[in-house]
Amino acid sequence: KKIYEQAGKILREGGLVAFPTETVYGLGADALDEEASAKIYAAKGRPSDNPLIVHIADIEALYKLSCEVPDKALKLADKFWPGPLTMILKKSDIVPDSITGGLGTVAIRMPSHKVAAELIRTSGVYIAAPSANTSGKPSPTRASHVIKDLSGKIDMIIEDDTVDIGVESIDLSEEVPTILRPGYITKEMFEEVIGGVRIDPAITEGVKSGVVPKAPGMKYRHYAPKADLAIVEGPEEAVVKKINELAAEAKAHGEQVGIIATDETKDRYPEGLVVSIGSRKEEETIAHHLYEVLRDFDQSAVRSIYSEAFYTPRMGQAIMNRLSKA
Repeated sequence: KKIYEQAGKILREGGLVAFPTETVYGLGADALDEEASAKIYAAKGRPSDNPLIVHIADIEALYKLSCEVPDKALKLADKFWPGPLTMILKKSDIVPDSITGGLGTVAIRMPSHKVAAELIRTSGVYIAAPSANTSGKPSPTRASHVIKDLSGKIDMIIEDDTVDIGVESIDLSEEVPTILRPGYITKEMFEEVIGGVRIDPAITEGVKSGVVPKAPGMKYRHYAPKADLAIVEGPEEAVVKKINELAAEAKAHGEQVGIIATDETKDRYPEGLVVSIGSRKEEETIAHHLYEVLRDFDQSAVRSIYSEAFYTPRMGQAIMNRLSKA
């Protein structure tokens, strides 16, 4: 309880607190305090047209943060909140332009992680929070990642390494709801609740230059390790063969490569620093370990990483979206 009181005081006074959510560690500030949210951008080195997500603890907050709450938003909230879903709605006047990338919309989510929920409730503020890392680096899934990136730039870290993955964003500010980032909740799951939903072309084609992204992580290189990362696609046999050729070639030049494999293939790579990201039979393990694996490679001397592609049935699009951003 004392920790939450201390963290709440820091937030109310315009400071920065890193805290766990069910997806990654967030770097939080009072969302309605323009100076406090400016500190987030400075600490992360984040482009100012990249919006922040506002974290809330109750449905009433929607009516304070948005000037137009459609029925579909309430249906999705009823089904998926608290949980890893960000909804983009038309913003109300109390939301500063500085956290919306200058757009007339605001990104909102209600986290299910007990620490995040308790922090929002006890602090009494809505918390703007992107991931607690240097912009562009792999997202932090452990407190040690946050310390490595942001030590000396923030006021407090609440440690609880029970984070997961799977945030997606859906835009409800226009007539047809649009998925802006794929994740744990699939298009089919959305459609069961609110009918027709479209997928933003930016997911496959990227955000065009000069266009302000509506949700965090759409536009910029994201989750990036220090080494160059390439994804090798195709049938399993061909992928293993190609990665082994690339690793052998690097070895001939006196270099070691990193290889992101699965439990099923990890023993088939004789060269390179091989890391299994999990089992293809359990998609959640692949999604869960992705950022951790990218972070671990940063501790090694590898300059190139080759990853198998992961078009798994349910979360494949979300996993590939994050890998291609890296």
